[in-house]
Amino acid sequence: MLDGLFHIRERGSTVRTEIIAGLATFLTMSYILFVNPSILAGLKDHTGYALGFNQVLTMTALVAGVMTLAMGLYANYPFALASGLGLNAFVAFTLVGGATKLSWPDAMGIIVMEGLVITVLVLTRFRQAVLDAIPMALKNSIGIGIGLFITLIGLVNAGVVVKGNGTLVTLAPHYNTWPLLIFAVGLVVTGALVHRGFKGALLFGIIFSTVFATIVNKTNDMKVFTDGSARIPHSWPAPDFSLAGNFSFNFWSVLGVGTATAIVLSVLLSDFFDTAGTVTGIAADADMLDEEGRLPGMNRVLLVDSLGAAAGGAGSISSNTTFIESAAGVSAGGRTGLTSVVVGLLFLASLVISPVAGMVPAVATAPILVIVGYYMMRLVKKIDWDDASIGIPALLTIIIMPATYSITNGVGAGFISYVVISMLTGNARRVHPLLYAVAAVFGWYFYRGVVG
Repeated sequence: MLDGLFHIRERGSTVRTEIIAGLATFLTMSYILFVNPSILAGLKDHTGYALGFNQVLTMTALVAGVMTLAMGLYANYPFALASGLGLNAFVAFTLVGGATKLSWPDAMGIIVMEGLVITVLVLTRFRQAVLDAIPMALKNSIGIGIGLFITLIGLVNAGVVVKGNGTLVTLAPHYNTWPLLIFAVGLVVTGALVHRGFKGALLFGIIFSTVFATIVNKTNDMKVFTDGSARIPHSWPAPDFSLAGNFSFNFWSVLGVGTATAIVLSVLLSDFFDTAGTVTGIAADADMLDEEGRLPGMNRVLLVDSLGAAAGGAGSISSNTTFIESAAGVSAGGRTGLTSVVVGLLFLASLVISPVAGMVPAVATAPILVIVGYYMMRLVKKIDWDDASIGIPALLTIIIMPATYSITNGVGAGFISYVVISMLTGNARRVHPLLYAVAAVFGWYFYRGVVG
């Protein structure tokens, strides 16, 4: 029955592999259940209203669970959705806490609006057309850039490097800490298992590192991890669904049509190309693209992702988007929607067992992110580096993603440089007309100031 629904054998996978992949993806991204509330909850808007931590946690789990199930059952691909980092901070600290002074319902109304606009672009197949216009070399470079980006996230989460001014990083000041030891041991153990071809190596690595971290934390009087992770849970808060539908389109009158339109377009661009980059990069690494560099059934993936953006706003937990941590499950062998169904069910289960998900510290998933980065870096051999008109845009795409902590920024830099270099070298005809329009929009995006 499962094979008939998800075409598991057709894609060279097994039920066991799909389940393990789903567990790996969930454990790698379960941090969002607690990071999202830590960003959105507690900040009062100009009316004095603030979102509650348990309210945000409940809706984060609910929307992620429902939309990831939709991705698995409707699109049949191993991609998971949850509240996007970067945009949630933009909503909290720019729309609500910044100069715009929007109320929480108004700010979430912006997210609902941009999600609905992207949905229209998907239904008219415009979003699909843009993705089809991207040359294969740039698609591969997006995958490499995501690999570097996800590796950097792992190193930051482990404390090997720390974010400095802006989004630049520097070496950590001290290396004699328990988290770094846990990371190092976890990386070595997981890397050795990967080398030996051990099935479920990434999942085992997460569990091993979590158990190790919990033991270390216990023997140090819970002083190593003070964020609630790496400890056996003792409380089980009941889910609170009161934020459902708590949004408003009143932002049009508060901001004015011009400012409101500019903000919606900026958020839309970030959502539009974050997902495009994530899905294309992960699919390229997993050899799921066809000979023309297209993902079969891509429009279904984009439709679920677009509706996820609107659903996130409707649930007051910011835009839901396809997570780059989905690469963990794909690297573990996940190739079908069954992987996403497992992730979705685990998110829904987190409505009542969220403390268990909270046991996994960031340092336990950091080794997995580094190894996933290794998997995705293998795409570098597919780029023709002897052709500067391809190599330079590819390089910019690859390096700007981790340097600016943004997939969208890397995609934009690659598009603009590809179009301009092609025009200056007499290769303007090879550029799809849509890429000229997209490059112009990205020019406006960078000139106006990036989001997130």
